[in-house]
Amino acid sequence: MSTDATDPIAFVASVSTHILDTSVGRPAAGVAVRLAARSGQGAHYGRGEAWRELGGSATDADGRCKDLPALPEGTTHVRLDFEVEPYLEKKQADAQQDAPANRDSGAAGAFFPEVTVTFAVVPGEHYHVPLLLNPFGYSVYRGS
Repeated sequence: MSTDATDPIAFVASVSTHILDTSVGRPAAGVAVRLAARSGQGAHYGRGEAWRELGGSATDADGRCKDLPALPEGTTHVRLDFEVEPYLEKKQADAQQDAPANRDSGAAGAFFPEVTVTFAVVPGEHYHVPLLLNPFGYSVYRGS
């Protein structure tokens, strides 16, 4: 990425993500992902601007969102909202056709119906934030 002070891209962070379903070792396709941003001094303490919804996408067959909206200049914090419940419920329904119900699964539906990841960004950096998902847990990290 360019760091030339005359290049407007140098003043904007960028974000990408993908989801891997670790229970099957495969990408999670068809998961809706929303992107929001905020800026301002003290944003991490809630004193900055309000969250600004930028739009969203859905994961493709490879579990990737290739068309997330660009971040506005001055963004200091980003929020990714993953709507995982429909994906997990479909996967569970498909599995139930081949096996008896799992009595230890707890409440009906997904244990984590959505996953929200909030992180700080600096201008000119790219942030790849993968979500590792399974029916009863998840983790995220800054990838490359």
